[in-house]
Amino acid sequence: MKNAARTVFYTAIGYVLFGALLFWPAGTFDYWQAWVFLASLAVLSIPYTVYLLVEKPEVLDRRIKSGPVAESRPIQKLAVGGLQLFFLIEMLVAGFDHRYGWSHVPLWLTVLGLVLASVGLAVSIWVVVQNSWAAATITVNDGQQLITTGLYGMVRHPMYSAALMLAMFLPLGLGSYWALLPVVVVALSVAVRAVDEEAMLRAELPGYDDYTGAVRYRLVPGVW
Repeated sequence: MKNAARTVFYTAIGYVLFGALLFWPAGTFDYWQAWVFLASLAVLSIPYTVYLLVEKPEVLDRRIKSGPVAESRPIQKLAVGGLQLFFLIEMLVAGFDHRYGWSHVPLWLTVLGLVLASVGLAVSIWVVVQNSWAAATITVNDGQQLITTGLYGMVRHPMYSAALMLAMFLPLGLGSYWALLPVVVVALSVAVRAVDEEAMLRAELPGYDDYTGAVRYRLVPGVW
């Protein structure tokens, strides 16, 4: 019951925060792109959260403990803080863009952005399904096993790849070119987080060094 109450609380806070960051700067609820994004977030995340709550509460507990304060490594506190802050700024800028009409994103590109942002959300969920050890903080748990198959056979950090996909395409989905600017900081934060995490995993997770030789790319196949 404690996990359930905490999950409902954090989920509600998340939706209220996202809604406020989109509709307050927009100055209106007549912002269909924002509604589609929030709806896709609900459709994807609510069944997934219920599944974890019922079937894998220990995984949900690891996912809930997140944010800069939950990190033990100073560089991770900085990286997570930058990632989360500038992702929220993306939505804020998109809302103001909607109000003042700074951008004129064609409908096809808006729809494509919403679809690809939703794919990013779906991939992040699938990562946790494939890897029950995927915590929201950088840590190695007792008995943790190295996952090398599925999405982890393509890139070493599929969760971060999904986060980048969401951050890169959501601005277009929200109808804003200007909201792409904060993506630069989000991408840098993700890169710093991934590199520092690997330094720890090489030292603490058996087999990880060999894994980096077998799976060459961190985030984007064929690129990096």
